[in-house]
Amino acid sequence: MKAVEITRHGEPEVLVLGTRPDPAPVAGELLIRVAASGINRPDVFQRQGNYPVPPGASDIPGLEVAGEIVGGDAQELAAAGFKLGDKVCALVAGGGYAELCTAPIAQCLPYPRGLSDVEAASLPETFFTVWSNVFDRGRLQPGETLLVQGGSSGIGVTAIQLAKAWGATVIATAGSDEKCAACVRLGADHAINYKTQDFKDEVKRLTDGKGVDVILDMVGGEYVAREVESLAEDGRIVIIAVQGGTKSSFNAGLVLRKRLTITGSTLRPRPVAFKAAIAQACLKHAWPLIEAGKIKPVIHSTFQPAQAAQAHALMESNQHIGKIVLTWT
Repeated sequence: MKAVEITRHGEPEVLVLGTRPDPAPVAGELLIRVAASGINRPDVFQRQGNYPVPPGASDIPGLEVAGEIVGGDAQELAAAGFKLGDKVCALVAGGGYAELCTAPIAQCLPYPRGLSDVEAASLPETFFTVWSNVFDRGRLQPGETLLVQGGSSGIGVTAIQLAKAWGATVIATAGSDEKCAACVRLGADHAINYKTQDFKDEVKRLTDGKGVDVILDMVGGEYVAREVESLAEDGRIVIIAVQGGTKSSFNAGLVLRKRLTITGSTLRPRPVAFKAAIAQACLKHAWPLIEAGKIKPVIHSTFQPAQAAQAHALMESNQHIGKIVLTWT
């Protein structure tokens, strides 16, 4: 099969289209002929050498795919409601940038009705991540307020739409007025240009000094101190990436007085059973919203596999709004 390989750690140009042996599913897995592969920030970190591949996972990058089931045990497929030829999208621990990819059956979901291959491939990583962190760890409730850092990213556009559909008020940050406008069009009640405004001051103004209930943070670093000051009583910060650095200094007195929670998680190394539970939650709560048109996949651009380096360069430029996807058909 053709696959995008990381020839060495470095800049986007280290991504090269090569060939690999076809993978074979083991018990509990199925084989997908990949039509489209979503590109995510962890793929960039892996390429740079900053995100080790979990034990047993493919070293081929790519954490989400969509396509046709072409292999797997018939009884196991039937037990999950699948059969050969069905279209599924899947969260995988690696191997997504390839023509064929194995995936745990429990981490596969049918395409929401009406979606294309590209749209379906854009769903698993962001929806699983947002559900696990905003709703499970962050415990966002209807009527509460969510602050989404990086609202125009793939994670951000998903978080905005899911939280709005859940009945929350949403404030998003983004790095340009154009991106802020895009966040508002997606449903954010307010958008803050973090390059021209201090989000802490704006949050206080927009909430009449109360603060927000949940913050989805992809930055870490010095952002955490301002986020602690931006939380309402019993507020929760959920850190899912540390693009701004791993070290933070904040007012621990506020954490005590306001009973704040600072938590975080990474999804890739978690066991299949954990991801399976998230898959079922997404199928129950998010897929109907997509099928009803209340949540829409946001695709910025698509690339051919041989253009994977250009796709990564675009992601690193932070000029995109929504998802970047590789297409194999």
